[in-house]
Amino acid sequence: MASVYYGHKKGSYADREARPSTHGRPPLSDEALLASANYTLSLLPARLASRIEALRNLSFIVVSNPHISKIYNNYLHSLSTLLPYQQRQVTTLEEENQFAEVLADLVHTHTNTIPILARGFLECRRYVDPVEVTRFLDTHLRARIGTRLIAEQHLALHFASQPVSSADTRAQQASKSTTPSNYIGVIDTALQPARIVKLCEDFVGEICELKYGIRPRVKIDGQPDATFAYVPVHVEYIITELLKNAFRAVVEAGNEREPIEVTIVAAPDVPRQHAREPSTPGTSTLNPAAQLDTDVGFQMDTVVGTADANESIKISAPSAQSITIRIRDRGHGIPPEILPNIWSYSFTTFSDLDVQGLENGNMDAFNAISSSSGNLSSIAGLGYGLPLSRAYAEYFGGSIAVQSLWGWGTDVYLTLKGVGKI
Repeated sequence: MASVYYGHKKGSYADREARPSTHGRPPLSDEALLASANYTLSLLPARLASRIEALRNLSFIVVSNPHISKIYNNYLHSLSTLLPYQQRQVTTLEEENQFAEVLADLVHTHTNTIPILARGFLECRRYVDPVEVTRFLDTHLRARIGTRLIAEQHLALHFASQPVSSADTRAQQASKSTTPSNYIGVIDTALQPARIVKLCEDFVGEICELKYGIRPRVKIDGQPDATFAYVPVHVEYIITELLKNAFRAVVEAGNEREPIEVTIVAAPDVPRQHAREPSTPGTSTLNPAAQLDTDVGFQMDTVVGTADANESIKISAPSAQSITIRIRDRGHGIPPEILPNIWSYSFTTFSDLDVQGLENGNMDAFNAISSSSGNLSSIAGLGYGLPLSRAYAEYFGGSIAVQSLWGWGTDVYLTLKGVGKI
């Protein structure tokens, strides 16, 4: 069985408590599919309402910006489409199909949330404190990751649970029959980081060759056969961003002949942790109810005072595999004056000419790299790459650390904690 636990505070839509839901590997039974739909439905309105409330709390001149206003209206639209279902629940497969269409529309509607918000805050940089913007974006982007994950998880289970009928085309039948057995929704229970690194190397290398005419090589060592349970699109986005920085650094430093070293290491299993009381307010702890022997499980506990942001993730399985990936380049390192700012949203560093160039689509090809498989539109030149990568890594309790030796190169340590014991 695969268990997924989400925690929320009691109260209004913006902070309602959600109950745990348990389902097996797809294809799901009709009852399990309906339970998954209703569980998804119990979470999304609260999360959307929280984002609406956060946007309303911005200053009037910021909310009046057409880009930020568009995001606000998108959230209102999505919440209005979900509430009718939330009030009556999903009780039939026909209603579940309709609900899946609503979810697909929700995912599509919010595809470009990040670049649109980025442009909006860039235009409002004269009227808002950068510290406040960074705080808002940290919260909002983490909340968006969770909301999208919840919606896409049910959509993946929905499509994987549809029977193959005679009306299906051969392509549809082939797609259903070739769905990897190691997937539970959007979670790959046997994800191999080395394979993701190779895919991202090919993608980044092509863009690098297009811009510079050369392509550095990547050397993978350590434990390339290591696997764990994780969300592939999250790993793809992070690795793409980190490799993009490494490729650019070595090329512009004239060291493109030096390979970029990627070392993959799987941490030893950690013994089961026992439930404990919080030591400080807002600290998340393991839930005794979550101490089940599961294939894949994760618990999201809301920080006190927020409805769905900055979730602290704790693994609910007896032990969870942790993977660390070190990306080492000989790109002369990061200048000391820039190093303290690499985790900040650098929207304040751009001129009006830069803003106009972004809006007109005049982007540097290498800057425009983003993970198409994760439906992340380009946020080129806005300094969102590393902060957003860190948000993805930290969502399940991982981390990113950067060590730079100015004049020599940079080591980036990406640690990802698997979402369960396989």
